[in-house]
Amino acid sequence: MKKILVTGGAGFIGSHLCERLLNEGNEVVCLDNYFTGSKQNIIHLLNNPYFELVRHDVTMPFFIEVDQIYNLACPASPIHYQHNAIKTIKTSVLGAINMLGLAKRIHATILQASTSEVYGDPEIHPQPESYWGHVNPIGVRSCYDEGKRCAESLFVNYNKQNGVKTKIIRIFNTYGPRMHPNDGRVVSNFIVQALQNKDLTIYGDGSQTRSFQYVDDLVEAMYLVMNTGDDFTGPVNTGNPGEFTILELAEKVIKMTKSSSKLVNLPLPQDDPIQRKPDITLARKKLGWEPKISLDEGLEKTISYFRNQLGK
Repeated sequence: MKKILVTGGAGFIGSHLCERLLNEGNEVVCLDNYFTGSKQNIIHLLNNPYFELVRHDVTMPFFIEVDQIYNLACPASPIHYQHNAIKTIKTSVLGAINMLGLAKRIHATILQASTSEVYGDPEIHPQPESYWGHVNPIGVRSCYDEGKRCAESLFVNYNKQNGVKTKIIRIFNTYGPRMHPNDGRVVSNFIVQALQNKDLTIYGDGSQTRSFQYVDDLVEAMYLVMNTGDDFTGPVNTGNPGEFTILELAEKVIKMTKSSSKLVNLPLPQDDPIQRKPDITLARKKLGWEPKISLDEGLEKTISYFRNQLGK
């Protein structure tokens, strides 16, 4: 049994990770300030004697004795991370500094949940870990993109300079149960709109592409990265290389929900990436990992979750 700290543990991805770590027989401390996380996401874990919930903001130091730290704390959808851009940057940068300082003191292994947003609007397709990215440092998305890029730099340098055992994963679009219904991300947007028979809002002409990774596949990758030898620090892409246009996704959701929704086009937001697809060669080679859940299978589970949430 390991004692494991998960920051952002009451969030969409964090709650699934906490569940997995408990199922593996570990003791889990979940840290969250509930900006985008919710007690509802982890309420089913509260009776587990090996689960502990702490309300805390990672921009402030935190002291605990643990074996491993998963640093997930940070709003990940544009609506939420642009709501308070300065706070978003502080969460990524000060959160990384505080958690790395903790890991250094207690000799814990620490994993940073980075993002495909470090690649910005990429000029290389698909994106390998060696690509440095194409990011607008003063654009509306920069509070998240640059915050995560700075956090990666901190992780690399704490590893080199202080010998902290660090891991970095770059997470591509992830979806599944417990997504925030109003988080503005395309999968939850489309499903909620379709279940309510409202127009599906497509930004731009819908020809931009994304890859969609089901949350269970991501959690498996995180677990493997954390528990692979200390010599493998990453960064490593975790995403589903299946590539779909936004229009294809919209049509698929309408069909699967049997919705009467129509498609409506709105202007493309500033710096919105035209294409995004991970090169997962490294994950296959180093972790023996690749996603197992197809888009149709994952969408079925996610639609079922939102049906229950919306009473549809």
